[in-house]
Amino acid sequence: MKNFLVLLLAVTAFQWTACTRPDGMYEKDIPLPGQQWAGNFRPTFTFDISDKDTAYRYTVFIVIRHTDAYNYNNIWIRGSIRQPGDSVVRNDRYDLLLATNDKGWLGTGMEDIYEQRVVIQQSTKFSRPGEYSFALEQVMREDPLKHILNVGVRIERAP
Repeated sequence: MKNFLVLLLAVTAFQWTACTRPDGMYEKDIPLPGQQWAGNFRPTFTFDISDKDTAYRYTVFIVIRHTDAYNYNNIWIRGSIRQPGDSVVRNDRYDLLLATNDKGWLGTGMEDIYEQRVVIQQSTKFSRPGEYSFALEQVMREDPLKHILNVGVRIERAP
C-alpha cells in the first residue's frame, strides 16, 4: 500500500508539472464569434511584467487559427500596445503570410484547420514592470473576414 501511495504521488506531481507553463511565457487565444472576424471586434490581451522580467528579452507572436476555406494568402492586422502608466497607444501594422502558391498553408494543420504563430517582434524588452495591454484588429478589405476561428498572442522569453 505504501508503494502505491508513493507511485500515486509521483504521477500526480508529474502531471502537475507537465501542465504548468514554463517561466517567462504567456499565451492566450480568443475564439471569434461565428468563425469570422468583424472589423469592430478587437480582442485585447493583458499581461503583467514583474520587476525581474524587465531584465529579459522576449519574442512576440500573433497566433491565427483558420480553416482551409480562408480566401487569402495573408492577413493584415493592426496591433496596438499600451505600456503601464501610459495613456498613449503605439500602433503597428503587420502583413502576416499564411500561405504561398507553391507550398500552400504555412502553419500546422489537422484536417481543414490550420494554426500559425507568426513572429512580430524578436528580442524585444518590456522596460517597465506592470500591466501591458495588446489589442488586435483585422484591417482587410473583407469585413467580416470569414473562416478565422481564433486569434491570439504568444510571448516567450527569447533564448
